[in-house]
Amino acid sequence: MHGWKDGRNKGEVTLVRGNREMAGEKILIIDDNPVNIELAFDLLKLHGFQMLQAGDAETGIEIAKAEIPDLILMDIQLPGMDGLEATRRLRENAATRNVPIVAITAFVMKGDEEKAMKAGCIGYLPKPINTRTFPETIKNYLRKKT
Repeated sequence: MHGWKDGRNKGEVTLVRGNREMAGEKILIIDDNPVNIELAFDLLKLHGFQMLQAGDAETGIEIAKAEIPDLILMDIQLPGMDGLEATRRLRENAATRNVPIVAITAFVMKGDEEKAMKAGCIGYLPKPINTRTFPETIKNYLRKKT
């Protein structure tokens, strides 16, 4: 099991409120790579988002059901259940059916974006993320929700 830089563990629920003035939308990041999650977590926290995290699909589904985030960032390549199956399960659940899910992946292959959309994602972001545009991209996905 990988540990996070600040001592968190992969399956641990963490809610951190950002520092800037924002509506405080809650974002759940489901990713098993501590470096990727730390970068996205810190960038979004700085822009005023409330952050939740999970290191695997099963934990992410449980957190999503309990917390009902405003947006989920879903890694496609996860240990055990992959992100596409997790997305399908979230879409089948009444409580999480309408939560927007954006696929994020380092393995950008022809047809992957279509697979993500078919599973129920509203968007698709390749890794590594662009740190300059990432927070605004997330804000745009949240605007589409309303």
